[in-house]
Amino acid sequence: MPSPTAYGLFALAALTLLILPGPAVLYIVSRSVDQGRAAGFASVLGVTTGTLIQIGAATIGLSSLVLESALAFDIVKYVGAAYLVVLGIQRLRDRGEVQVDREPRTLRRLYTQGVVVNTLNPKTALFIFALLPQFVDPANRVWPQVLVLGLTLCALGLLSDGAYALVAGAIADRLRRSRAQRWIGGTVLIGLGIAAAAVSRPTSR
Repeated sequence: MPSPTAYGLFALAALTLLILPGPAVLYIVSRSVDQGRAAGFASVLGVTTGTLIQIGAATIGLSSLVLESALAFDIVKYVGAAYLVVLGIQRLRDRGEVQVDREPRTLRRLYTQGVVVNTLNPKTALFIFALLPQFVDPANRVWPQVLVLGLTLCALGLLSDGAYALVAGAIADRLRRSRAQRWIGGTVLIGLGIAAAAVSRPTSR
């Protein structure tokens, strides 16, 4: 377990970084503006699940292989980027409204998309590997510390992302009858895909 001081500093640093809008936040906001609070919260849960997958990979050392291998890093990066761009194009082409009787299936789909988006987001792995090691005591067992810090990161992310979804969902209510919500959602998703494709692999240490 990390020391109480290290844990407190980590929580403060993580919360500060999570509050700043990044790819996951923008994805959640675009979904909330596009379809409302329920869609935003479904996306939050999906993104958090993706973070949990990344934390699990970091705990057993799999993410380090992606960061150390140029080919593996590029595969994850471009697959994730392409997925975001496809979602954005689909949204731009969708001129219909979501039917009430399809809402449960739609929310499941949004949750799944959130999982895929954050699991294939190399910035999440970079964030984890840049932040967590700063608060790990190498004199003690490393993996339990990484797991505890990672779960804390997920919990804080769930709270901050949920707040963004709540606020964006309120804005969405005003845009419900406007074409702007379709263009905002689609454009943001495509922009996130382009940004993800531009992520550079960290240099070898």
